[in-house]
Amino acid sequence: MKQITTFILLLFVSFAAVAQKMPAYKIYSAKGKKVSYKKMVKNLVKDDVILFGEQHNSALAHWLQLEVTKELHNKREIQLGAEMIEADNQDALYLYLMDSINQRGFDTLARLWSNHKTDYAPLVDFAKDNKLSFTACNIPRRYASMVYKGDFSSLDTLSAFEKSWIAPLPIAFDINLPTYQSILKMMGAHGSPKLVKAQAIKDATMAHFIIKNYAPGNLFIHFNGAFHSDFYEGILWYLKQQSPNLQYGTISTVVQSDTDKLDTEHRGKADFIIVVDEDMTTTY
Repeated sequence: MKQITTFILLLFVSFAAVAQKMPAYKIYSAKGKKVSYKKMVKNLVKDDVILFGEQHNSALAHWLQLEVTKELHNKREIQLGAEMIEADNQDALYLYLMDSINQRGFDTLARLWSNHKTDYAPLVDFAKDNKLSFTACNIPRRYASMVYKGDFSSLDTLSAFEKSWIAPLPIAFDINLPTYQSILKMMGAHGSPKLVKAQAIKDATMAHFIIKNYAPGNLFIHFNGAFHSDFYEGILWYLKQQSPNLQYGTISTVVQSDTDKLDTEHRGKADFIIVVDEDMTTTY
């Protein structure tokens, strides 16, 4: 029995050694310096609002979102919010959090993303189990589509009730922000100012609902696609327009073939940049 126990221990140590040499992710500062998970959390706990930028299909990023949320919850009063649930589904989300409807009812009443069950349900359920607020921050997609097909002015036709689900109009807009310019370059002939405006109305609306629901003294953690907050723009640009005195923290998630160093193109994307190995499992 002693020999078997020794063998199992040696096997475990061997696996642990291999895991240390082949980490699934590493964390870097904005300048490209390696940072420990512990140090990242130690810095984030000081913030008022955190924008956790993800790659939507990254299983590892979703796991880290939950782990960071749990750890910060142990240290601060926190609130949660997300791009992945739209503002007009807030009532359904509230009913679910209050246990007035079950998951099937939530699925029926709300337009949940196809990967909600695997990627976002754990965060919503954590809020439910710990009686935390969770804000549906994104603009209803049909209104973003209206901007893309028309312009900001197309939203003027909405009723006052419908306008309650978007940022107050008119919104500030700067098409010269580097991230918005990158959309135009990336889309080539398919890019247009209206496409960028559709992105901006999403960013402005998420910022609006973060500030509207933020309780002073708390830590608001918002989950969004990394592009919505990379390079301290997007949502963060709008947050600073509304509440420049709050302390903001940002996280971005990127995928690389080599996690041993941060690629130059990713430097400066956020306070903390999570580099995920490109061979890691994705959820879709």
